[in-house]
Amino acid sequence: MLELKAEPLTAEAFAPFGEVIDARISEWFPINAGRTRRYHDLAMVETLGEGARTLINIFVSQPVEIPLELDFLERHPLGSQAFMPLHEERFVVVVAPPGDEIDPAEVRAFVTDGRQGVNYRAGTWHAIQSVLEREGEFLVVDRGGEGNNCDEYPLAVRVTLV
Repeated sequence: MLELKAEPLTAEAFAPFGEVIDARISEWFPINAGRTRRYHDLAMVETLGEGARTLINIFVSQPVEIPLELDFLERHPLGSQAFMPLHEERFVVVVAPPGDEIDPAEVRAFVTDGRQGVNYRAGTWHAIQSVLEREGEFLVVDRGGEGNNCDEYPLAVRVTLV
């Protein structure tokens, strides 16, 4: 079984897998007569294939126990998938680079601080939604349309927190 310690999520450490969505580290500009700060273009939405479209969803996830025990990772080869907590929910992120197989030496685990979201690039392997402490609501942006956009790879992983 692969043993991982989830490290704090940073934009630099997560860069090989996608983008960290965090207004606190992003540029903004005023809109709506100066009453609104727009944090613009925080992540690249990928929708690959004919007839693809962008979906906006709300996911409600039940909390996981730590150590987090996983049996597989999944990927979405035809589009990116972004998760943004709506109520400052912390969650565990487990990722591996795109490819047909997963090299256990390249699997990483992160823990968010509750105000960070992630955008997994198309093809990036990742764990299921793993919210900590309490039920969590997430704004999820991903791909809809024809084609198989979810693959699973069997991998036993145990994640603890730093």
